[in-house]
Amino acid sequence: MSTLRTLAFLALIGVCSCQASDCSYRGLLTHLNLTTTDKVLAVIRPVKNWTTPTLVLMDLVLYGILEVDEKSQTVTSHVWIRMSWTNEFLTWNPSDFCGIDRMTIPRSSLWIPDVNIEEDASDSGTIRSGPLITLSPSGSVVTNTRQRLTSTCLLMVALFPFDTQRCQFSFSSMSSDAETITLGTATNDTLLTRVSEQLMVTRGEWNLDKIEIEDCRKNGTSGCQSRLVYTVIISRKPMLYLIIFIVPLFYFVLLDVCSFFISEARGEKLSFKVTVLLSISVLLLILKDLLPSTEDSLPMIATYCVGIFALVGISVLEAMLVGFLYDLDGCCSNAQTPADAQEDIQLEVDFHKGSDGAEEPPERSSLPLNRPDDRDLLGLILEEVKTARREAGGPQEVERRPGCYRRLSKIIDSVFFVLYFLTVAGFLTYMYVVWMAQIISM
Repeated sequence: MSTLRTLAFLALIGVCSCQASDCSYRGLLTHLNLTTTDKVLAVIRPVKNWTTPTLVLMDLVLYGILEVDEKSQTVTSHVWIRMSWTNEFLTWNPSDFCGIDRMTIPRSSLWIPDVNIEEDASDSGTIRSGPLITLSPSGSVVTNTRQRLTSTCLLMVALFPFDTQRCQFSFSSMSSDAETITLGTATNDTLLTRVSEQLMVTRGEWNLDKIEIEDCRKNGTSGCQSRLVYTVIISRKPMLYLIIFIVPLFYFVLLDVCSFFISEARGEKLSFKVTVLLSISVLLLILKDLLPSTEDSLPMIATYCVGIFALVGISVLEAMLVGFLYDLDGCCSNAQTPADAQEDIQLEVDFHKGSDGAEEPPERSSLPLNRPDDRDLLGLILEEVKTARREAGGPQEVERRPGCYRRLSKIIDSVFFVLYFLTVAGFLTYMYVVWMAQIISM
């Protein structure tokens, strides 16, 4: 009999417990006092003792690097921000509600920490906050936000295109101090870096190296404020700039060195050097559109371009000087000396005088009819004299043909070639050593 009574009592307890538990979300909302129109939970910080600070845990995952603008010093990225805190008024026992361990409610129903990114320069239309927030039995509240974030970043392009940038995303509260809201991180930086690398779809010309997290405090308008700083370290992919800037400039200066072997007599040396100089000018114009004008020191690639431009410019000036000396000697060698001209004039005058004095009346001439005329004879003698003078002066002309100006131009060209080659080799070696030293020291 006692056994039957015990079984009946246990059955009655089970029926009562089934009737007492509510398996609907409505019952849970009623239990949490969220079905009323009272907005108290949406305007007050959810703590039972006002001296208790609210710990807000943050997570930032980088989904993509969309754009890095060196001119405006901004970085546009796609980020996902997860924020969680504890609401001490919204706790329940899951066993009382058929094991409900998670529930979503509208975002406007609860208090949300006013945590913002200090470097944010994007408009409000790029922020997509989740319309719902998630509640847990322990009172944990989780909200998610994704954003096309345009943030200010101090970009250092001294080592362009081998530069590495450090951009900070600083989270802080605009109206609460550290005794009211304390910021922390839910996930360590190593795990966040690994997750971001796996989820990143758009990288552009950048690689994600690391995400560092720093928890600090700063003095603000509301007193000492808690501050959580995410430092995103990204490095540029230099292959494209190697192909379109560094390698072409190296080949341009190499071509300029080889242009010294072009013969000056053909007149193509100067035009070739000017073409090389104009090609370097085009690359400088392209580089001007990429690099900002806010740098305190000249970037290494700008030093590289300007140095090569200056070297080729000096080479063009030397080619102009050598060409001028070469042409000057050619004009002097082809011109007739004043003494030779005076001698030719005197021979012509004597010829005309002799021919006039040799004319006699035909009837008084007793010479044979087939004898050559005196005028023709004097002309033949004049031609013989000119020929003999040219033959006598021939060796001297042959010896003088190279000319002093032409020899001087060859000496200048040879000496300048040696100095130019050594200068170019030294400049390229210096740029390589300094560039690599700064890259390694980073």
